[in-house]
This record gives sequence, structure tokens and C-alpha cells, in this order.
Amino acid sequence: MHILIVAAMFAVRAGGADRELWVDTMLKIAGPVLQGLADGTLDAKMPHRKQAWTDWASRLEATGRVACGVLPWFELPDDDTPEGVLRAKWREVARKAVANAVEPDSHWYLPWNGKGQPLVDAAFFAQGLHNAPKFREALPDEVKSNIVARLKETRVTKPFESNWLLFASQVEALILEMTGDCDRKRLEYGVNRFIGEKSTWYVGNGMYSDGDKFALDYYNSFVIHPMLYDVLTVMKANGGFVNADRMLKQEMRRYRRYAGVQERMIGPDGTYPLIGRSICYRFGAFHQLAKSVTLPDECIPAPRGAIRAALTAVMARQSGPQNFDAGGWLTVGFNGTQEGLAEGYISRGSPYLCCFVFVPLSLPPDDPFWSEPAADWTQKAAWSGGFPSIDH
Repeated sequence: MHILIVAAMFAVRAGGADRELWVDTMLKIAGPVLQGLADGTLDAKMPHRKQAWTDWASRLEATGRVACGVLPWFELPDDDTPEGVLRAKWREVARKAVANAVEPDSHWYLPWNGKGQPLVDAAFFAQGLHNAPKFREALPDEVKSNIVARLKETRVTKPFESNWLLFASQVEALILEMTGDCDRKRLEYGVNRFIGEKSTWYVGNGMYSDGDKFALDYYNSFVIHPMLYDVLTVMKANGGFVNADRMLKQEMRRYRRYAGVQERMIGPDGTYPLIGRSICYRFGAFHQLAKSVTLPDECIPAPRGAIRAALTAVMARQSGPQNFDAGGWLTVGFNGTQEGLAEGYISRGSPYLCCFVFVPLSLPPDDPFWSEPAADWTQKAAWSGGFPSIDH
């Protein structure tokens, strides 16, 4: 009995050290954005990147991306632990930030009704609120009405035939959750293009083509799998959507497979391949793997302790001081200030997509993801002479 108690205490302590690192890293990155929105200084303080053609939307980019990754943390109840005290403090900041972000008469500009890019980050904003229902429901009625109004403004954008279709679907899914109604055509079209009966975009091995042409990048993780899963759960829960249950079950099988691919991409030292565009999103590349541990067991590809250890190793590699400017804002780059790695659409708000990896902080400290002892992930086990599972 004594051995079992000691083992249990060690398991919690092992995960607790990782969790503390995750919380500290999340607040270091997201704190300036949330505080700037809450006190009305984001526009004045957040740096610009003159090279980016989307820089006019950079504040909305930072807002949507931080919301997607951080708001789920506020689903946990307050307590008197150090993390609980922090969470209570930042929940109030986040409430003010969300209220200000959707206030139509606010004195700073978040271009919800601009064509193009605003749809992207309105969708990330919507995804964060979808995954934080307690936080969302506790908002004042006026704020909730403003959220719906701002999201509806993005309907001026016709999405490209790519992952952008899921941005429209995610926006409409939240509107449906909040009002009981939505533009069903915008909601269903993107889902059907990826996973409908006539879709040709699934290319196998858990991966979807981002439109008609396949590209080896991280968009299956940034956007496609996480949004497909979330939108399909809304469709299933609300009824009236043909084949929603069948598509969700199919997506869960594909989700697990791609999450397994993601887990195997993390090297024994926490590095991973520099593949495809938008690499300045840093460890947001593992959104899909991180989200898997918050979903049913059928979506989880490896032991939770191994996934946590792998993601923690990646996070430690890419959250050092080289990734922040003197004001505490994320720089543009992969692991430091590396402007040459940025496409023209990368603004100073874009790198905040890295916040997506923090979604597991919505799980309580006693969840197996946090309480299981750290374990070797596939690459670490293989390169140290261990016995990783065979990939089929």
C-alpha cells in the first residue's frame, strides 16, 4: 500500500512540474494580448510588421488565436492553489478583453467586417468560445449579443476552396450554439468538402488535402482536424444534419491516425521538421495532437504521459527569450527573430497561433494527461534503444 501511495504522489508531482511550465509559458505569451485588450492599449502597444499585407488585421489575429488556446483554461473552477489564483485573476481580464473585442463603439479597431483575413481569426475566436462554454455562458447578455453580431459580419467573405471553408463552418457552428439558428449552407459546405460522401480531399494516413492539391504542411493540425471535429460535434448535438453522426465517427478514426503521425514527428530532443508554410506559428503546429487528449479515448494515439512529455519538450525549445522582443511580444520567426521565414500574410499577430497547444490546460491537474508519469515518446524511445510501437 505504501508503495502505491508513493507512486501516486510521484505521478502527480511529475505532471505538476510540467503543468506549471505550461501555465507560465501560456501567460508569458498571451498575457500582453489579453491585458492590452482589457485596458484598451493593444493597438498602441502591439508592434507592427510593415512587410505584412495583413498587418491591418494583426490585432484581430492575436485576439482570435489567444482566445482559441487560452479560453478553455477558464472552464476549470477557482481554487486556492497558485494556479487557481492566477486563473481567477486572468479570467476577469479575459472577460473584459472579450467584451472590448466585440464592442462596436470601442475606440480601437478590430476589423471584424473586413473582407478576407478577419474571417480566419473570427473562426479561431469562435472555436475558443465553443471550447469554453461555461466562460461563454457567464458573459453578460449584451456581450453575447455583440459576439453574434461581430461573427455575422464575417459573412461578407466568401472563403477560398481550402481550409478557409472550415472558418465559415466554425463561425456558423458557434452562432448556432448561441442562438439556435445559423447560415446552414455556410456551416455544412466546408464540412462536406472535406468529409462528405462526395469529397475527394481525404488523401489517406489521417491527412486531408488543403483543397484540390495536397501540400505537406501543418494545416491538418492548425485548422482542419480540430475544426472538423468541433463543427461535427455541434452538428450532431443540434440534430437535423444529414450524416453528422457518421461523419463524426469517421473523423475520429482519421483524427487518431493523424495525431499518431504528429506524435512521431517530435524528435528525442523536442525538435520537429521545418515543413511547409506558416512555420512562424511555432508549436501551434501540434494543435491537433494537444487537443486529442481532451477528446474521447478513440482520438488519443499514445500514452498521455508520453504526449505530455513530448509537447513539453517542444514548448521548452521554442519559448526561450529569443522568441520575444524587448516589450514581451512574440517575434516573427520559428525559434527567434527570423523575418526571412515569414510569408507576406504573417503579421505580428500571426505567431500567437502557438497558443493553440495550451488547450490541455482545460483538463484538471488530476486528469491522466497531467497525473501520469512522463514517458518516452516514440522518437525518444527509438533513438535511446527502447521499444516504440511499430507504425502501420
